[in-house]
Amino acid sequence: MADSSTRTVERALALLGAVCSEGAIALSDAARFADLSPSTALRLLRTLEGSGFVSRDDGGNFRPGASIIQLGALALGKESLVSLCTPAMKRLVATTRESCYLSIPGVGDTGIYIAIVEGTHSIRHSSWVGRSIPLEGTASGQVLKGEQPERGFAVVRSGVEDDVTAIAAPVVMGGRTVASLSIVVPSYRVDELKALKIGQQLVEEADNILSLNTENHELPQESMEAK
Repeated sequence: MADSSTRTVERALALLGAVCSEGAIALSDAARFADLSPSTALRLLRTLEGSGFVSRDDGGNFRPGASIIQLGALALGKESLVSLCTPAMKRLVATTRESCYLSIPGVGDTGIYIAIVEGTHSIRHSSWVGRSIPLEGTASGQVLKGEQPERGFAVVRSGVEDDVTAIAAPVVMGGRTVASLSIVVPSYRVDELKALKIGQQLVEEADNILSLNTENHELPQESMEAK
């Protein structure tokens, strides 16, 4: 029984490795990669899909799912992604005096805050690190789903909380959005012009992070794919 269980785990991990390695892979290719029959591969991939570790796109190909994205980001985040983004977050707080968050895709239709640099105002947004937010109706959610406007950032008022405005821009690595950089501020302190200025600052800092990652190659981009 133990040997059978071990083989099942090994096969599932081989399939998961194929999916993560390719980014998107057909059933037949995944089965060949793991040296499995298509029927066995499909059964295991369906189990992984049910747990959120893989997902299927419109063409039927298997892709990394939200669970593997979150685990990979959390495992590497505190060592790499957070440390890579923290200088930019500190600069944003220095210029805006508002709280700055870093968030990544979570399980299902959620995002998760993984880091904050708190603002310096006496009234400010305190830490939500570790909390999940819905992707729908939030600035970070729009960014993580790739739905920010052409100007490069999203602004949402009263999304997660009433009387709070969030402005977010994508952190892109390997051509994929892996995280959201956002400023969260009481709505009474930000008008349209100020939101525009903060948005532009977020985009500039996010671009700086991309440049640093390109130079240093600190993160394995294939494990950080966001849907």
